Amino acid sequence: MTTVRIVVLFALAAVAEIGGAWLIWQAVRENRGWWLALLGIVALGAYGFVAALQPDAHFGRVLAAYGGVFVAGSLAWGIVVDGFRPTVWDYVGSAVALVGAGIIVLAPVVAPAPE
Repeated sequence: MTTVRIVVLFALAAVAEIGGAWLIWQAVRENRGWWLALLGIVALGAYGFVAALQPDAHFGRVLAAYGGVFVAGSLAWGIVVDGFRPTVWDYVGSAVALVGAGIIVLAPVVAPAPE
């Protein structure tokens, strides 16, 4: 169940962060109204809270792993929302990022070396 929780939280975090950044982009770059920027700020704040719900207590590890999810999620958002057409290299890069995220989050924890 922990793996499912981790995946769901990463997916929710991706929607909140990528969606929030997209809303601000729409407000600033596409001149679609500053109220979108305000919604984006709320979504970005929600991302921080969702990320804090991860079972791993190490901020750096959670954020590093989320980076891989963010790469793939951003490309997926672009495809679905903006009609972006990725190259094969976009797909390869996303796969590498997701494998790295998986290694960080799902690999067994190794005891630190004795001092």
